[in-house]
Amino acid sequence: MARRRRSGTSADGPQGLPGISTTGRRAGTFVLLLIVSLAAQATRVQVFEADSLDHNPANQRPTIQRYSQPRGNILVAGQPVTGSVATGGRYAYKRTYTDGSRYAAITGYSSQTYGNTQLEGVYDDLLSGTDDRLASWALWDEVARRRNPGGDVYTTIDRAAQQAATDGLAGQKGAVAAIEPATGRILALASTPSYDPGAFAGSSGADQAAWDRLRADTNQPMLNRALRQIYPPGSTFKVVTAAAALSAGVVTDTGEGTGAPYPYVMPGTTTPLVNDTSACDTADLSLETAMTYSCNSVMGYLGVRTGLEQMTAMAENFGFNDPGLDIPVRAARSNFDTRMNQSQVALSSIGQYDTAATPLVMAMVAAGVADNGTVMHPQLVDKLAKSDGSTVQVMEPATYRKAMTPSVAGQVQQLMTDVVENGTGRNARIPGAVVGGKTGTAQHGVDNTGTPYAWFISWAKPADSRDVPPVAVAVVIADSEATDVTGGGLAAPIARSVMEAVLQGH
Repeated sequence: MARRRRSGTSADGPQGLPGISTTGRRAGTFVLLLIVSLAAQATRVQVFEADSLDHNPANQRPTIQRYSQPRGNILVAGQPVTGSVATGGRYAYKRTYTDGSRYAAITGYSSQTYGNTQLEGVYDDLLSGTDDRLASWALWDEVARRRNPGGDVYTTIDRAAQQAATDGLAGQKGAVAAIEPATGRILALASTPSYDPGAFAGSSGADQAAWDRLRADTNQPMLNRALRQIYPPGSTFKVVTAAAALSAGVVTDTGEGTGAPYPYVMPGTTTPLVNDTSACDTADLSLETAMTYSCNSVMGYLGVRTGLEQMTAMAENFGFNDPGLDIPVRAARSNFDTRMNQSQVALSSIGQYDTAATPLVMAMVAAGVADNGTVMHPQLVDKLAKSDGSTVQVMEPATYRKAMTPSVAGQVQQLMTDVVENGTGRNARIPGAVVGGKTGTAQHGVDNTGTPYAWFISWAKPADSRDVPPVAVAVVIADSEATDVTGGGLAAPIARSVMEAVLQGH
């Protein structure tokens, strides 16, 4: 008699499926769920969290990859001022610098531990070889994970001008910015005291110790004073005031009396604007005399007569109040207040109150005057190239603002020439050249008790030339230990040496 089988089961498994027990089916389902979970996790990590993981500080792979090959170079006058050296360690190559402290305000640093700044930071993709523009077959390079050799950054810096700037600043706290007025090309950019970016380019204990020393230094050697620090410009700002007064028609003849009273008591106050020389202590002086002897009373009076709106417009034509001034490194915002009473306008018109500027912007002031009223956008880079020298990008000159008419610019040029020939800027005179300049000694600190800032802005061209001057310069000396802290005494000689270096190269 045949045995009756139980419903729903068989020797071959449930529902007649051969070889699979209930336990086996459960195990298979569990494995399938694990596979799905792993796939989901991999998708989440590789797709949705890839970017955050790439930028996670704990992820060393991007840094290892960045330093797995020599870095492209930053060049001055066609010659590299950077390099790379094999380390034999986890990070195969580290950055080196030639005359690192001389060019630190330009190159910035590239450190395996502390990242990248200045041109090293702005063009990190190009220099490290990850910029798509370096690849001939970008898609294939991505698939094959092949890295291209790092590209090169060609700067606008004039080697002789940069040396004159850093040598002139030696032993002092200050900065120099020099511009080619017709193009905006930056010829020199110096900040002192400086530092050697190669001292902490690696990841060793010695690199960390060098970094810690620099960061703890109260003289702030890593502060880029030419781009990232603003100072009250003092009487150098009177160039802006003169341009505004002439453009507004407040002054029509630089040799005629301005109507400025003496003493000039600032509106709404009982406080007179004090002059530094008795040559200014006369009523109705001309703009020519006021600029030559740097008369506060006259220039404050003219600023008020010109008015806040037109003073602000002229200042902004030269780069004040621009929070996005990139060269391509971002410069600090220079300040000219847009809301002031008349007494504050008077003080701002002589470069005091809240008026403050980077040396870069004050160089733009001098360059705009020299270029017949056109202010060019300052640029630190000529071109980008592949390692074989083929061009990736060429930087073309670009107009920043039309600050004033050529007629007004010509009048301001003559005023600045008079300052150098007959006034406070005599230390900037160069034989065989026409030089225009303006000195400035800016007070600061509580009740103006701080050591004054010594300024000089200028331009120069050969005496027989009718072309646009090839160089305009701004120099600031901060917290000098000299006994005679004046723009004419401290800053003008440095400007002269920078201008001479450029003129000799033409």
